[in-house]
Amino acid sequence: MAEPTPGVEAPPTPELAEGTFRYRALGEGRYVSTVHAQGAWNPHEQHMAPVTGLLVHELEQFRRRDDLRLARVSFDIHGIIHAGEFQVRTRMIRPGRTIELVEAELVAGGRTAVVARGWRMLTTDSRAVAGVEDEPLDPPEALEPFAGLQVWPGGFIRSLEIRTPTRRRPGRGAAWLRSEIPLLEDAEVSQLARLASLADTANGIVPRVEPGPESWAYPNLDLQLHLHRAPAGEWLGVDVRQTFGSDGIGLTSTVLHDEHGPFGRCEQILTLRAPRGTA
Repeated sequence: MAEPTPGVEAPPTPELAEGTFRYRALGEGRYVSTVHAQGAWNPHEQHMAPVTGLLVHELEQFRRRDDLRLARVSFDIHGIIHAGEFQVRTRMIRPGRTIELVEAELVAGGRTAVVARGWRMLTTDSRAVAGVEDEPLDPPEALEPFAGLQVWPGGFIRSLEIRTPTRRRPGRGAAWLRSEIPLLEDAEVSQLARLASLADTANGIVPRVEPGPESWAYPNLDLQLHLHRAPAGEWLGVDVRQTFGSDGIGLTSTVLHDEHGPFGRCEQILTLRAPRGTA
């Protein structure tokens, strides 16, 4: 996500699709976003969370093979992801019998906004040695609804249902998230794509400083997903630790959960921006 540039007037909000979904497919890799994909840092941009889900969907569908699944996806955010119409270009980088590397590039506003690369790996039966060290979260039905994320603006955040335990503090805490807004109009997506479309939200779950125009900004420049199993269900659990360094760089580290337990990790590197008018 990108922070507004001081002294530069924001462009007008572009024309958006209307409907109770995040994206409408226009064909040949072209899409148009709705207000339900709107970002939190700027009203004229998309939130990285639904973009993550859409690019996961594109990577999964490109030359699809049922014996492979995405095990790691890395997203590099080149700048503001302009709302409205955009295009996704997908290609094979490294074909293989048991491992493949695929890439999806999102082009919006006439330039590359996000590049995603995904390792697809052969699935085999390893139940004899399976084991997980991360602790499970309390189930979402045992927790109270949480409205604290509504301090963030934008249509994407407004579309979320959030539950969180009371034991949370700035920089450390957990939450469960889900949304009834489908990722695509008139198209099914995988459970991974649907849950991945919520993962970027982890950066705002337990902020070390209160968000706002007079506060520090901490947009992430990337998003890294490592998935030791395929997730399932409608809830995404995030167990978050957020670190701010002393030289303008931070890190949000998250263990990802579904209702069956931990299934992977998410890492986001942050650029820490002082409030306008401060040294």
